[in-house]
Amino acid sequence: MRDAQSAIEPEEVKDYTFRSARGAMRLSDLFGDKECRHCTLWADAFNGVCDHLADRAAFVVASPDAPERQTEFAASWDWRFPMVSVEGTSFAQDMGYWRDGPLSGVSVFKRRGGKILRVADTSFSSGDDFCIVWHFLNLIPEGGGAWQPKYNYGT
Repeated sequence: MRDAQSAIEPEEVKDYTFRSARGAMRLSDLFGDKECRHCTLWADAFNGVCDHLADRAAFVVASPDAPERQTEFAASWDWRFPMVSVEGTSFAQDMGYWRDGPLSGVSVFKRRGGKILRVADTSFSSGDDFCIVWHFLNLIPEGGGAWQPKYNYGT
């Protein structure tokens, strides 16, 4: 994987401006001092690893929801990671995370000089390695089948 990533030519991207619960933030601001419904499934896993990731790199979740909705939703799921809204920007489309609606995925950005480069990206899908739930479901004799995640499990 490391060899494949190092062979990819970084893609320069613009310094998008997002809205967040803390106000306007540029993509370049999200680096810190470091160089959908299914989405909640991945985000729940991020919550468990965000401190580990933040020790190595800045980690921020972006969604098309307004900051107020993000704050409300994040609180209902006890998410601890920072979020920004891409609402009103072309970020999701430019990064390939929009086709008739939002798509899930991850991009890795690096600052080099005055430029922001996307050095890696991939989409998320059912059964991928980024969401441990699918792997547990695959251990059940019936597998995941047609199971769909819910916003609320009635707890």
